[in-house]
Amino acid sequence: MEGQRCLCIVVFLVHTAIGAGEGSTQTPSTERPELNDSNELTVSFPPLEDIYTSTLEKHFATENNTLVTSQIGSTALLPCVIRNIGDGIVSWIRRKDYHLLTVGLTTYSSDQRFQAIHLQHSEDWTLKVRFVQKRDAGIYECQVSSHPPTSIFLHLDVVEARAQISGPTEKYLKPGSTLRLQCSVVQTTEAPAFVFWYHNSRMINYDVERGINVTTDTEQRLSDLLIPAASVSHAGNYTCVPNNAVPASIYVHIFNGENPAAMQSSSPSYIHLNILHSLYTTIAFNMLR
Repeated sequence: MEGQRCLCIVVFLVHTAIGAGEGSTQTPSTERPELNDSNELTVSFPPLEDIYTSTLEKHFATENNTLVTSQIGSTALLPCVIRNIGDGIVSWIRRKDYHLLTVGLTTYSSDQRFQAIHLQHSEDWTLKVRFVQKRDAGIYECQVSSHPPTSIFLHLDVVEARAQISGPTEKYLKPGSTLRLQCSVVQTTEAPAFVFWYHNSRMINYDVERGINVTTDTEQRLSDLLIPAASVSHAGNYTCVPNNAVPASIYVHIFNGENPAAMQSSSPSYIHLNILHSLYTTIAFNMLR
């Protein structure tokens, strides 16, 4: 009897353990669908086709009909930024004569002033034009090979920078007067590196011992020449010469005459009267001899 009782107890314990194990495996199985349902409701992914279409579509980042202004003698840079170019090849074309300038990084023009600039992994294909001339003005096409080819157009405007001395082209001063000349560089797209002043054929920027003071602000495109006490030796032609612009000149008269107002008149009638006066004086002198 004791042996049977022990056997019954063992069987009961084993059955209880198996039942508990089965119960524990059923509990998570009832919760798992709820977790899966929750995940499906909160997480979503766009189709791969939409991702590739939105991020890899080729397009120009440079605005069409962009205007670039450059001055004669400088370097012009015409930008062409292209997103997601892929296997496309960039060409630059001068529209006025449909002349092919560059393909990729190769220059096809005999004019070696034209060059395509592109850094590795960059999206910018810039056309560089060195020593710009007036004839370079016009429309340029940045074209990407595709089916069909796509393009944008840029307009290059070329201006001629020039020096300009304020006031009339001639000045009339008495000895001891202050001579002040101001030169500005106009129609310029970049500041001059330097501005030289010439008195006749002599460069005078550093002639402090002759009473000449020159101050230049290249960023403001201005240069001033000052002579506090002008003398007869300071008379003559003064020329303002920026390194990147057309020079400008002015003539300065220093006189000891009694009628300075008369010298300031350069009208044809005044000159004609002076000539007649000289003729009358000469005739009268000869008649009295």
